Amino acid sequence: MGIALRAAGHAVTLLAPDLHEPSVRRAGLAFHPLVVDPAVLDDPHLWDVRKGFGVVWRATRPAMAQLPAFVAALPEGERCVLLVHPLAIPEADLCRFGRPGTKIVAAYLAPSNLPTVHDPLMMGPLSIPRWVPFALRRWMWRQVGARLIDPVALPDVNAARRACGLPGVAGLLEFLIAVPDLSVLLCPAWFARTQPDWPQPLLRVGFPLHEPEPDLVVEPELARFLASGAAPIVFTPGTGNRQAGHYFRCALEALRQLDQRGGRCCGIGRRAIGRRAIFLTPHAEQIPSDLPDHVIWQAYLPLRALLPQVAALVHHGGIGTTAEALRAGTRQLVVPLAHDQFDNAARVEALGAGLVLPASRLNAARLTRSLRRLLAAPSMAEQCRAAAAKFDSEPDMDELCRVLARLAARAD
Repeated sequence: MGIALRAAGHAVTLLAPDLHEPSVRRAGLAFHPLVVDPAVLDDPHLWDVRKGFGVVWRATRPAMAQLPAFVAALPEGERCVLLVHPLAIPEADLCRFGRPGTKIVAAYLAPSNLPTVHDPLMMGPLSIPRWVPFALRRWMWRQVGARLIDPVALPDVNAARRACGLPGVAGLLEFLIAVPDLSVLLCPAWFARTQPDWPQPLLRVGFPLHEPEPDLVVEPELARFLASGAAPIVFTPGTGNRQAGHYFRCALEALRQLDQRGGRCCGIGRRAIGRRAIFLTPHAEQIPSDLPDHVIWQAYLPLRALLPQVAALVHHGGIGTTAEALRAGTRQLVVPLAHDQFDNAARVEALGAGLVLPASRLNAARLTRSLRRLLAAPSMAEQCRAAAAKFDSEPDMDELCRVLARLAARAD
């Protein structure tokens, strides 16, 4: 989005944790670092269904608190549009208080970040049946807010607002929907149809997939591995997941179980029998030390180059990884842990492009059965190709640039 806005003639600065600076600089965008403690990745509750929001909220507050000072320091009279993650909306509202005329655009990466009472309705791992009446669904959302979200978020939000002389907020979910001048959902309608209770005005933009290193190619060692046998299965729990030791142990045992049910020789190094696989994570300490020759570990791989060459992708259900697999037409086994991952997983399954195994139920036996079903499903290859074909008609960023330009013209 930043690249498209810059190309349209806008001055663009990206505010993000400093670890992203190299990618942002390569894209040619101005960068402003935000303070984020990487220790959050070691918090045992980060991937907890009930407690994960609190971990993320507390971890992001120091970074979000830097936003008002950054906006206040902009040249006087310069028009400003803030394109922000939903968790930055409270601070964006403070920016508008200090700099009247500032426009706020909420960018929603995944459809589950926009609450709805309409189907398909996922509340964490729970799929709400279609027969549940709307009144009960609204009550359920109020309970989510009152029990899981507001006790964590409102003390911080209201303390900052009181310091500026602003009234307090009664409920965070309602507040986040009401503040922005525009909401942007960054996924196509074929993945998640627009719901009647989503905020308006709402702009739909296709998956804004960005490869930070577009010229990066597969290393020779990996290229040899890919060329030396059957297409491998790729396992990744997500770049930020430092708590995936159990995940990889289950994966290794599942590969052995698949081997016992008729694996094939992959002919790498010493004779090795079984399903070939790639374990993908930057955190080497969670990889089993006894990997056989037909399973290799990689710290990072460009999914755009890798996925067309693999048999399946087993992953956590992050929206970026999900979209890359859909674009590649790759079968997916989604193992969701928390946050938006359950909803993304359910949508993949509804498209016929994959299966779901919740992380809370993950063990080697269930993983083996799920992989066997995934690889044997006769119609899934066709469904994956159908999903991949939809990317041919994805819109570019022109409409987003036009809408934000109109907003900027009114930012005074």
